[in-house]
Amino acid sequence: MSNISHDEAQAVIAEVLDAAPMADLLAGYCLEVEPRQKVVVRSSVLATPLLLELQRAILERDAWVRFDVELPGQSREFYAHARDLHLDDFDDMAMAEAKILDAVLGIQAPYDPRELAGVDPSLMARAMRARRPVRERTLKKRWCSTLWPTPAGAAAAHMDLRDFAAFVRRAMFLDQPDPVRAWHGLSVFQDALIARLKGAHEIRIQAEGTDLTLSVKGRRWVNSDGRRNMPSGEVFTGPHETSANGAIRFTIRSSPAGVDVDGVELHFKDGEVVGAHAETGQDYLRQAIATDEGARRLGELGIGTNFGIQRPVGAILFDEKIGGTVHLALGRSYPETGGRNMSALHWDLICDLRDGGRLTADGEVVLENGRFAGLPAPE
Repeated sequence: MSNISHDEAQAVIAEVLDAAPMADLLAGYCLEVEPRQKVVVRSSVLATPLLLELQRAILERDAWVRFDVELPGQSREFYAHARDLHLDDFDDMAMAEAKILDAVLGIQAPYDPRELAGVDPSLMARAMRARRPVRERTLKKRWCSTLWPTPAGAAAAHMDLRDFAAFVRRAMFLDQPDPVRAWHGLSVFQDALIARLKGAHEIRIQAEGTDLTLSVKGRRWVNSDGRRNMPSGEVFTGPHETSANGAIRFTIRSSPAGVDVDGVELHFKDGEVVGAHAETGQDYLRQAIATDEGARRLGELGIGTNFGIQRPVGAILFDEKIGGTVHLALGRSYPETGGRNMSALHWDLICDLRDGGRLTADGEVVLENGRFAGLPAPE
């Protein structure tokens, strides 16, 4: 469907994925929009059906909504024409918005997931560093990230558009009679998983090419049940910044900023990356870990629990939630976990444990071959 028109694509998606219940889920369950709040929604025009339904859903809650809609090629053209000012500073208007908004919703709806593939990674790293104050201010507010299917997204997932839209619907539990109830059910399962992990000191991850230990002593595990990401389905924490030792191989392809990165192997000593190799995207990997001092340390350990997502689709938002996988993020910690690593980078990398891998907590098996030991599988 690479040559499908915009109208034809929207018709195909509408046959499978209704934008109205998705908008209600986002405005109600995810953002919990309240009267008179100011909500910013960021996406592309390819998400127009969802944007219009979000306008309805947010206005019905007596709140204000403002759209920030990106044009085709806008990000690529920015890097083609940006001067030092644009790369090493940030727009005061962006900071002013971050200060006054109450909630922000980001909707991935790409024209071309590889739009930035030809951009010098060092330029992206400079812009990332410069905009860190704006991101930090925004992250203090209510936020959520999601995805609307597009032909380009389906192509990146190697799926037919109709199948991809159905995949998105299933991953968000929109195929359930009561999606909110389904998310509450997963939340209960994740509470039980956190109870297993609470109080653990050492986490060990083992798989082919992987044997990594790290400390989570005293750190808080967070139940990610769809209120920050939609879809979600993970529990996560912030490992101690100097604790990671060993090696890990990330077996699911990553596409940060549209750059293909695959076959990443990292070696850690006392929490710091001392060796890094990628079969694909070595230059991006090198630039990423050089972003700043914190980019060589781990900011997050997450465990995927969403069994409605059974295969990677090239979007980290989905892939890191695959039930039976783990992911580690280089860079910034989430303060609510107790993590202290500071960085302009937060890059999730995914290790699949569904075929011969395991995760243990203080020597006790928690996850093995994609199954949670001692816990019933979430519905």
